[in-house]
Amino acid sequence: MTVRKRIVCLANSRKLQGRCIAGCEMSQGRPNVWIRPVSDREHEEVSEYERQYEDGSDPMVMDMIDVPLREPRPKGYQQENWLIDPDFYWVKVGALSWDDLEAYAVTDGTLWINGHRTFHGVNDFFPLDQAGTVRSSLTLIHVDMVELRVLRPGENFGNPKRRVQGRFTFAGNSYSLRVTDPKIEREYLAHQDGRYSLGESYLTISLGEPFEGNCYKLIAAVIQKD
Repeated sequence: MTVRKRIVCLANSRKLQGRCIAGCEMSQGRPNVWIRPVSDREHEEVSEYERQYEDGSDPMVMDMIDVPLREPRPKGYQQENWLIDPDFYWVKVGALSWDDLEAYAVTDGTLWINGHRTFHGVNDFFPLDQAGTVRSSLTLIHVDMVELRVLRPGENFGNPKRRVQGRFTFAGNSYSLRVTDPKIEREYLAHQDGRYSLGESYLTISLGEPFEGNCYKLIAAVIQKD
């Protein structure tokens, strides 16, 4: 049976050959629980065909959308997952403004489990064997500034691929996380390697699927004030 959930889209991020869509359900005009629409594929990414509006356009961050869903598909710490019904179009019914986002954001606490870092990251992952108490994988935060770094993390190992990393402070803790927001990636990969400062922003932070025994934190969306 298909049900339609009205969500505010707060991420449309890159995932394998598709996207990871996530948003907050609207209940009586107010934010409720997070929902991540997923496909029936092994890694649950959502294709362009499956997520499009009837006019062929792609959902945008801050769109208010009626999404056709079949059933909850919670998995480990990704308790927000719902299986999409690919036989129906998604329907845009409105959009949020910047000022609306405050109601959706958390204001304190850590981003899940801190204390671990990769070579280029800070508090950017935690071991899967510590994830037993983690029952969520999505959150929206507000930050005064974000520093984006365009770099080649594998250059010394023969991999010239570039990526975008986002550094910020939230609730007194420093973070440097990989950015998977395709709009930000396209814009800043067109720049030279280096550091770029953004002003006040909202960030959607997501826990990706476990990878090689770890849970990685990602910046799934960067929402700028302008």
